[in-house]
Amino acid sequence: MKTESIGQTIPFSGRKRSLIEDARRERESSSSSPGPSRCGDSFVFEDEKSGRVTLNVLFALRNEKNAGFLKAGKVFETFEAKLLHLESRPGRKSKNSGDDLEFFMRCEVHCSHTDIFINSLKRVADDVRLVQEEKFPWFPKKIAELDKCNHLITKFDPDLDQEHPGFSDQEYRKRRGLITERAFNYKHGDPLPVVEYTTEEVATWKEVYRTLTGLYPSHACRQFLDALGQLESECLYGEDKIPQLRDVSAFLKERTGFQLRPVAGLLSARDFLASLAFRVFQCTQYIRHPSAPMHSPEPDCCHELLGHIPMLADKEFAQFSQEIGLASLGASDEDIEKLSTNVLKFCTQLYWFTVEFGLCKQNGTVKAYGAGLLSSYGELLYSLSNEPQYKPFDPAETAIQPYQDHSYQPVYFVSESFEDAKRKLRQYSSTIQKPFSIKYDPYTCSMELLDEPSKIQNALGQMREDLKILHNAMERLGQK
Repeated sequence: MKTESIGQTIPFSGRKRSLIEDARRERESSSSSPGPSRCGDSFVFEDEKSGRVTLNVLFALRNEKNAGFLKAGKVFETFEAKLLHLESRPGRKSKNSGDDLEFFMRCEVHCSHTDIFINSLKRVADDVRLVQEEKFPWFPKKIAELDKCNHLITKFDPDLDQEHPGFSDQEYRKRRGLITERAFNYKHGDPLPVVEYTTEEVATWKEVYRTLTGLYPSHACRQFLDALGQLESECLYGEDKIPQLRDVSAFLKERTGFQLRPVAGLLSARDFLASLAFRVFQCTQYIRHPSAPMHSPEPDCCHELLGHIPMLADKEFAQFSQEIGLASLGASDEDIEKLSTNVLKFCTQLYWFTVEFGLCKQNGTVKAYGAGLLSSYGELLYSLSNEPQYKPFDPAETAIQPYQDHSYQPVYFVSESFEDAKRKLRQYSSTIQKPFSIKYDPYTCSMELLDEPSKIQNALGQMREDLKILHNAMERLGQK
């Protein structure tokens, strides 16, 4: 799936959902609500020159509507609070949620006014709490928390983009809406939704499938061809039906541990990469508009199922994809601006020029393994012609190479092998400065922050046990 950097200013439609409140509410729900905070607490941030502090405040207004908001506004006015950020949503705790509102506000007040400001706000609002600011952005620690990673980019949405092939087709937009709503409502552990595709949708798939599979034997890498052959031999893939996520996910999980999750559209880079860290691939179920079967401005099921899935069935490539996701966790926007090593941008660029548009050498010939190439007839031909420039895969150079999302790439990076690319990625990732390291636990599908000596000792102990098993296996082979 293509991703967009969240650093770009991109409009969101009304149906897209914010994660800011959810992430912070999750952190707060595990502890008691803090009382009034003084300047020395970690909930406030003081500017020594002005004597003012920054507060992150959560509060609710119940059955008050406009009157309650005006009362809260009067408190802000009285204490000359400077409003820096405001978000609101319908309340979720009350039965009368239609009449209730929840607010998240970031504001500045004078340090000496902090306690009385909070107490005054409590007189006119409910559940007033200060929210602690973490040193790095929230990211999912458990696989179930991917339910919160549904932050969509609407750059290519057919409801908003007038250049989208389906913009003027009301029936197509309605059909897309029905399919994407299922993805919005999906929660971890639910059965993957089944889509009954129409005759027209299957015809679009058939044209794409026939055209691309005619190129694959001469243009695709060996790993892709092997996996596609397995998918076809198990009757999961073919030109006469669009594969269902449920069947494909089971196929992947058996081979590499990857699993699929339905997604409503183009995810933010942060959310999509976080999913890869759990070996979860966010996959669309809608299909491109029939007027442009060989082109889609956004990820659709042709792009996902033909471009991505066969490669994710390869163990080395699956590991490579997960490590890109792991490297992205905890990347802060502030660090991105300050550091020459742009963590999130690096991961996005790296993902783009490898997983989406990567080339590799096999038997002295350059082959395609990137999903953006393997799902695009025109660019697949172009990428392996004499027109583009080839560069050896180098993460440092990849991180600063501009990419094109409206035309063919002028530059492609060629890896010697997936193992070589993975080695270079690990070496480069080790230079990224973070206040923690992360270890993925495949048994619990969770992330462990290695930020204490005891956690590191436990991880080393487990590694020693694994090495003993391998050592015993080597000894037994030697005895034969």
